[in-house]
Amino acid sequence: MLAAINYKTTDMDWIIELFTNNESVAHIVLLYASVIAIGVLLGKVKIGGISLGVTFVLFAGIVAGHIGFTAPVSLLTFIQDFGLILFVFCIGLQVGPGFFESFKRGGVTLNMLTTTAVLLNIAVMFACYFIFFDTSDVTNLPMMVGTLYGAVTNTPGLGAANEALTSVFTNGNVPQIASGYACAYPLGVLGIIAATIAIRFICKINLNEEEDKLIQTEEDNTSVKPCQIRLSVDNTYIEGRSLHEISEFLNREFICSRLKHDDIIQIPNGETVVHKGDEMLIVCAEADAEVIKSFGHAAELPWVEEEKKQPMISKRVVITSPSMNGKVLGKMRFSSVYGVNITRITRQGIDLFATHDLHLHVGDRIMMVGHEENVNRVERMMGNSMRRLNAPNIATIFIGIFIGILFGSFPIAIPGMPVPMKLGLAGGPLIIAILIGRYGYRMKLVTYTTTSANMMLREIGLVLFLASVGIKAGDGFVNTVIQGDGLKYVYTGILITVIPILIVGTIARLKFKFNYFTIMGMIAGTYTDPPALAYANQVCSHDAPSTGYSTVYPLSMFLRIFTAQLIVLFCCG
Repeated sequence: MLAAINYKTTDMDWIIELFTNNESVAHIVLLYASVIAIGVLLGKVKIGGISLGVTFVLFAGIVAGHIGFTAPVSLLTFIQDFGLILFVFCIGLQVGPGFFESFKRGGVTLNMLTTTAVLLNIAVMFACYFIFFDTSDVTNLPMMVGTLYGAVTNTPGLGAANEALTSVFTNGNVPQIASGYACAYPLGVLGIIAATIAIRFICKINLNEEEDKLIQTEEDNTSVKPCQIRLSVDNTYIEGRSLHEISEFLNREFICSRLKHDDIIQIPNGETVVHKGDEMLIVCAEADAEVIKSFGHAAELPWVEEEKKQPMISKRVVITSPSMNGKVLGKMRFSSVYGVNITRITRQGIDLFATHDLHLHVGDRIMMVGHEENVNRVERMMGNSMRRLNAPNIATIFIGIFIGILFGSFPIAIPGMPVPMKLGLAGGPLIIAILIGRYGYRMKLVTYTTTSANMMLREIGLVLFLASVGIKAGDGFVNTVIQGDGLKYVYTGILITVIPILIVGTIARLKFKFNYFTIMGMIAGTYTDPPALAYANQVCSHDAPSTGYSTVYPLSMFLRIFTAQLIVLFCCG
């Protein structure tokens, strides 16, 4: 019987060792799996229609660290940094194609307002630091930086600040700023939505009127939406001139996809001469439609019988061939060489007019018109293989990370700073990812990644980072909240969240007359806060919040990460 008891005791040793042996690979995997799983599941719980999402992984990690369920610090740091790199790089790849375009038209003003909000967040943080905290304690300012990024719900900024602190506190006693972040984050999520609602009442906004204005604006917006026009030419000036000459005279870009001359349908090119009585099928931007109609008068052009004699088709194909990545549409000479006209291009769900200087990207969907044989020839050139499109471009990701780490590690000596400035593991990969996402085709890099693949990599990186930060911060979190300055982090976090929103949101409405739903999206993008965007989308039936969000999100993300390092390196040394 004694032997049986001993056997049972020994039989249970493996599970005890699994949870207590910090050096065991199985223990470390179990730690991360349990923290991430519990955090993600709890993050789906909604209170008042609002959830914290994957950020709850941070709190699950704090609990694990508090009860002693942990791993070696060196390993936690490695997984934390790797997760951060993966997260910010995938963000950069996603926003890269639209980063510079976001500054066009009304986006300039929105991005200026976003920049103002970011600077106001920092200003309020410093004001709270000098008013409420002991400035002689060197750990208080770093903890306020953590509070700042919890208040603005920006995890990459927390990562950038954390990474920069290791350069300043070289003795290894790095402040656990995740505690300030965790204290401020929950009310930060709520505060963003509450402040957005407050703007509605401050500016006396009627939601139904805002919806009506959006509808009117959409009806009046003719900027780059493709428009199809059927014309019978009766303008004397047009007689005997080529399509290229007509385009230069009108100073408008258009595509003549089909032309009927003497009852013969042809696919024209720039050298095709137009005569009175010709019938044309034209695609142009809606804004240019009235000018284009000066060719002649609207006509009914079924062309049914003629097309039976000389069949032509229109077909939409997707670019999947790497050789087409970055090619300039005008230089491909599709109409003159292949007898095919490209009428429009769809990129990331947005229809673009096919201008001559437009660069083709892998993943673009193009509409072609021409004889069936010619269209099929161009289709083969483009690839049109969804299987190939779904294959991940792993090489691009890791080449970019490699370059990003080198770029982020390059020291920049600035007078007045205790240590040379480095963009670090967050800033370097982010900037390189943005540049690769926008200009990667020039280096023959295919940067296309399916949305699902990008989201998967981002989420994996994010949860690894949050779990690591939480586990490391868990040991002293309770003392920070109960005995330390936890309550101060909460109410200063609320001030950091709300004050800039009220100021910038009111200015956006009263001075710049932006639609309220656009302002809601701008605020959500400025604070990189998906719950706030989800709330805005619930309130509005149009895509104005999403447009505002996507317009400012790239710049906001960049500024949050960049300023985090500047604050730490300039002020925390």
